[in-house]
Amino acid sequence: MSRQWYEHPSLVLQLKALAGLRNDLREHNLFEGDGIRPKEDLGEPTEEVKRARTPDGTWNDLSEPWMGAKGTGFGRNVPLAKTVTDTKRLLDPDPRLISRRLMARDEFKPAGIINALAAAWLQFENHNWFFHGDGLADKTINIPLRKGDEFPEDPMRIRCTIPPHGEIVDGCPAPVFSNVETHWWDGSQIYGSGRERQAEVRTFVDGKIKVGDDGRLPKSDIPGIDLTGMRENWWVGVGILHTLFAREHNAVCDALKKAYPSLDDQRLFELGVLVVSALIAKIHTVEWTTCVLRHPALQIGMNANWYGALGETFRDRIGRVGDSEALSGIIGSPTDHHSAPFSLTEEFVSVYRMHPLIPDDWNFFSLESGEHLEKREFTELQGRFTRDFMDRMEFGDMWYSFGLASAGAVCLHNYPNALRQLTRVDGQITDLATLDIVRDRERGVPRYNDFREALRMPRRKSIDDITPNKQWAKEISEVYNGDVDAVDLQIGMQAEQPPKGFGFSDTAFRIFILMASRRLKSDRFFTKDFRPEVYTQIGYDWVNHTTMKDVLLRHYPELETVIGDVERVFAPWPKLGAPAEGKKRRVVQLADTVRAYIPWGS
Repeated sequence: MSRQWYEHPSLVLQLKALAGLRNDLREHNLFEGDGIRPKEDLGEPTEEVKRARTPDGTWNDLSEPWMGAKGTGFGRNVPLAKTVTDTKRLLDPDPRLISRRLMARDEFKPAGIINALAAAWLQFENHNWFFHGDGLADKTINIPLRKGDEFPEDPMRIRCTIPPHGEIVDGCPAPVFSNVETHWWDGSQIYGSGRERQAEVRTFVDGKIKVGDDGRLPKSDIPGIDLTGMRENWWVGVGILHTLFAREHNAVCDALKKAYPSLDDQRLFELGVLVVSALIAKIHTVEWTTCVLRHPALQIGMNANWYGALGETFRDRIGRVGDSEALSGIIGSPTDHHSAPFSLTEEFVSVYRMHPLIPDDWNFFSLESGEHLEKREFTELQGRFTRDFMDRMEFGDMWYSFGLASAGAVCLHNYPNALRQLTRVDGQITDLATLDIVRDRERGVPRYNDFREALRMPRRKSIDDITPNKQWAKEISEVYNGDVDAVDLQIGMQAEQPPKGFGFSDTAFRIFILMASRRLKSDRFFTKDFRPEVYTQIGYDWVNHTTMKDVLLRHYPELETVIGDVERVFAPWPKLGAPAEGKKRRVVQLADTVRAYIPWGS
């Protein structure tokens, strides 16, 4: 059996193996089904669509204007022949049993290396990337409850994912499902996907979007939820991030207006969208990801995605060296879709189901005094309760509390119980753990072993091979009757022991390493059009010279006392008055922290 990339003896060999792995995935793991995009002719591109992102995601690729647009279908990372909507096994094994026996949090298992802000950030990003829609109330998957199951509704009902062109059918390949959002990394969670939603959030003055004089977002017509681009699955964590980047957009517009006073509202708004979208992508690539994936090879690799192997300092002083993605990074390189037109994929959606990151219990502290203010359960911080809670709290206290708290480890027996009996704004009660299992089966995402095989990873020969945790292996075997090939993707990924320094499984990482770079490489506003002539010099410099800490301190300068010396904003913050952990000490302690954050035990 060939070595896995992280098993190579040197960092150089690991980096070489990672580069080869990504190239292999680009060549062999990009597919699209029939009918993924409309055939309607959009005519010739106008000057406006050439210079800026469109509200619905059309015209990013001027030769294929529907690519990545709102309403177009999800692609695939596995061959279409393996994308089977197997209705006969849709409830086999019982997804409620899986939720109760394997996923339910028995006690909170902290990640240790990342804070609760990192957990909120991932959902904030998911709001930008994908949403399958709300489905229809009268088309449901019904899951009968077993004896002793205390879920309040029998059967539990999950709304079907509705394909755009007809009913779900049993067989292969699975239908193409549509993304209600655009597929691009374009800040649509802030601005909305589509012209109508964008119009709701805009002021139409100086390019700005709506933020109250008190620095808070306006309220929407949905109880408890702010007026912003994406309003699903709302809670305090995404609320503070939506507010932060709405304010950042307006700060960008102020700077652009000052530098270029002749620009009108539309042009200022377009540039604000370009700048903030690129800034969010940069923060995710070089700050969030390098905090979640602490392996040395990934620290280098993710920074190289943005800056290239020559590094940030070289890029700032010298600029790009030709078109080389390896030397000078993806940003500013030629656009390339590789082996299939760009879209996000169903498998990408699946590997980002990381609900264990979210704690059930939350403590809030005063940024001014450090004293404990209150303790809340997650249920009290989400949906219709969100805005009332946020209005009672100072933003500085919320940021400080999120920075102090650890996110949860992505592993079995750590799924938030608040999300296993969640009341949505519309009153529907659901178990998201059950839903996560059913969605993969419904949408034709292969089960764990078939998924690994499609990515050219070795199949597990037995359930004991999935995890070194013997108790977990025993429980999985009982639920799946010893059939390793029946184990669902979510269960296999959460049971795996990740590579050293990883916040999630290597199986999930295979999709990540492919799609993380693809979202940049396929987007002309990150590649050939990432230049001052498109962004303006002010906008271009804003992206290049701004960090997440800069954004936080620009709008909440009171956080300086806590994060002024912090290097990783998405790692747990020091308590008020305590010095930030030094770089040398952090490196020494890192291995112990990583080993401790998931209870592998035997």
